[in-house]
Amino acid sequence: MTSHTGTPTATAAPWRRRAVALAAAVIAAGSVGAATVQPAAARPADRGTPTSGTTRGGVVQDGLDRLVTKDGFPGALASVSGVGHGERDYTAGVGDARTKAPVPRDGQVRIGSNTKMFTAVVILQLVGSGQIRLDASVDTYLPGLLRGNGIDGRHITVRQLLQHTSGLPNYTNEIGTHFLPHQHEYLEPRQLIDIALTQKAQFAPGTSWAYSNTNYVTLGLIAQRVTGRPLGELITDRVIDRIGLRHTYFPNTGDERIHGRHPHGYYRETPTTPLTDVTVQDTGWAWAAGAIVATPSDVNRFMTALLGGRLLPAAQLREMQQTVPATDLGKDARYGLGLISVSLPCGGLAWGHGGDVPGYATSNYATTGGRAVTVAVTRLQETQAEVDDTEGLVKTALCAK
Repeated sequence: MTSHTGTPTATAAPWRRRAVALAAAVIAAGSVGAATVQPAAARPADRGTPTSGTTRGGVVQDGLDRLVTKDGFPGALASVSGVGHGERDYTAGVGDARTKAPVPRDGQVRIGSNTKMFTAVVILQLVGSGQIRLDASVDTYLPGLLRGNGIDGRHITVRQLLQHTSGLPNYTNEIGTHFLPHQHEYLEPRQLIDIALTQKAQFAPGTSWAYSNTNYVTLGLIAQRVTGRPLGELITDRVIDRIGLRHTYFPNTGDERIHGRHPHGYYRETPTTPLTDVTVQDTGWAWAAGAIVATPSDVNRFMTALLGGRLLPAAQLREMQQTVPATDLGKDARYGLGLISVSLPCGGLAWGHGGDVPGYATSNYATTGGRAVTVAVTRLQETQAEVDDTEGLVKTALCAK
């Protein structure tokens, strides 16, 4: 999710606009800005032994160090994988600002709107099995759910939900203006829809593009209605367990703690207020749009498996990669069905998403050639320069030889 100066709020574009002003939003799609870290044409590739621990030297470690020293993130961690290169993990800064404990290598973080890729995969699997039709209306599966000021579920399709072309307003815009009072608050998916419906439609379905977490909450409800199973179970069985993501999970209701080794996540209402530890929080408000916890290496494994055809039939993967311009996320960004494409400075495309929640921001992309990079930091990105530095590092690492 993304955007706003406070509570669970989100949308990729608003988040990025907000980033220029100041901070505080939530599960945002990772957007793409002009990278301030230069492509690695004249820089050495990273050295190190796969899974041998934190590797020093090279563009990734240099970039993480800058995120801590220049941008002021408490901690940063990254994982890089690729055919013939193995897997390498990196850290910088501290994992606990109070004790000064180091960032755990490949620790678990809240991956925010990367959850949308998982939700989209479940929906597209159900499309492949004939249980859902991409161009069917929301009312086909959830009759009467979406009715409001310019909003009518009879005229919004599943495809439009997946691609953020539905015009549905973003429920996170209305949850509040400050996160901390809501840190331990639980909101049910239907409540999130009701909150969205207090706003008017952003545009007529199919006529424009605007990032809205409401789209993915609606998709989660559709998946549950069609299968009769909770969304968390669907994502676990159909994605997480299927490809062996051992450190990834969809939190159960009321589960506020991160299960495995993890860096603490921090949040502040404004750039001048102190950092508050928000590691423990209820992300029920994020649900299908941004609740998942994972490690950077597991995010890489997911993206590689997805692009490699291990999660979707070829026809559905092609549909997922049919994109429309999403310039709010970056001048060259395009949005597919739960998947973002960006151009790399060394040529070609990378695919991924990214996500922000209070305490954590993640940027991640992979290539069809099997190289994947995930970078996470332990507070929200508060300026456009911080966004550019983080995403520029991902692109640089993907281009490094």
